[in-house]
Amino acid sequence: MVKLIVSQFDELILHIKIENFNSKDLDGVRSIKGRKWNPDLSVWMIPYTLEAVEQLLEYYGEDSLQADTSLQADFSLLRDPYTPVGEVYRDWEKPMREALALRGYSFRTVKAYCGHVERFLSDREIQGDLLKAGWDGRAIQRYSLKLLQLKRSHSYVNQAISALKFYGKHVLHGKQSDTAYVRPKREQKLPNVLSLGEVKRVLTAVANVKHQAILYLTYSSGLRVGEVVRLKVQDLDRERRTLRVKQGKGRKDRLTLLSESALEIVERYMRQERPDNWLFTGQTAGSHLTERTVQKVFEQAVRASKIQKKVSVHALRHSFATHLLEGGIDLRYIQELLGHQSSRTTERYTHVSVKDIRRIKSPLDE
Repeated sequence: MVKLIVSQFDELILHIKIENFNSKDLDGVRSIKGRKWNPDLSVWMIPYTLEAVEQLLEYYGEDSLQADTSLQADFSLLRDPYTPVGEVYRDWEKPMREALALRGYSFRTVKAYCGHVERFLSDREIQGDLLKAGWDGRAIQRYSLKLLQLKRSHSYVNQAISALKFYGKHVLHGKQSDTAYVRPKREQKLPNVLSLGEVKRVLTAVANVKHQAILYLTYSSGLRVGEVVRLKVQDLDRERRTLRVKQGKGRKDRLTLLSESALEIVERYMRQERPDNWLFTGQTAGSHLTERTVQKVFEQAVRASKIQKKVSVHALRHSFATHLLEGGIDLRYIQELLGHQSSRTTERYTHVSVKDIRRIKSPLDE
C-alpha cells in the first residue's frame, strides 16, 4: 500500500515523501497545481492550502497519509475527513479571509478560523440545519456539543465558537446570527516546567552551534518558537544586553533580556555562519528557519538528555518565567518580558513555582 509522509517545510509549503509506490501512485501528487520535485531531499513540495490537502485525501485516502504531530494539530483536515461544503455557503472563504485581514489577524489565526468555518459548513448534520433555518446560534451549540463528545479540548471548542461568531458578525453582518453562545468552561492547566538542572541538560545535549544558539535564546529570553525563528541580526543590542522582539503575539513589540551566556553562543554561531538578515536562516534563500525545525531540535535534545517529562519547546519559555519568579523577580517585570497583555496570564506561574512550597514540611516527614 502506498504511504505518504507529510511534513511542513514552512508556512506555505508541505513536503511529501512517498513510499511503497508504483508509477501510477505519483499521478495524485502530479495533479496538484504548483507541485515541484526536490531531488536533493527526494520529496515533493506542494502548496500548504486546503485545496491541495483536499486533493491528497481524495486521491490517496486518509489511511495512506501520515502527518507529523504539528500538522495534525494545525491542519485538522489531515485528521478529520469532511464532506464538501454546502452549496448555500460555497463562497464563504474569500469574504472571511478579507474580513480577518482587514482587522489585522495573524496568518496562523486566519488559517485556524477558516479551518473551523470549513469544518462547520462541511458537517452533514449542520448543512441540513442551515438549509432549514439559515445561520442559527442553535446549530453552533449543537456543533459545539458534538466537538466535546469527540473529546476535543475546551480551548479548541472555544476557538471554533469564536471563529463561527466572527463569521456571523463580520461576514453575514449579524443578519442571520444569534450571538448568545454557551461556551465550555475554560480548562485550567498548569504549564509544563523544567528544573534548572533539566534545562542545563537539554542545552548541553545539543552539539550543533546554530541549534545551541536557538535553544539558549529561547530559554534565556523567554521567547515563543515563532519569535525566535523570526529574529533578525539587528534585533540584538549587545551594548544594552537586550533583545527586541518585533510584532510578537498580538502584534506587539517588546524588549526582553539578552543573556551574556546566550550572546556568547550566538556570536560564535554568527562568526561561523555569517547571517545577513534573518538571524537563523532557512533552507531557502532569503527565508528564516521554520518553527517545526526548532521543535525537532528540542525534541531530539530532550531525548538525548533522557528527560521523561512530556514537554514541547514552549516549556523553555515557561521555565524562564518560573525560574525568574523563584529568583525573586516581581511578577510585573516578568509580564513585560513575556509580552503578556494581562497579568492574569503571568500569574499562572505562581502555581508551578516551588519557592514557597519547599518551605512547607510534609506531616509525613514529622
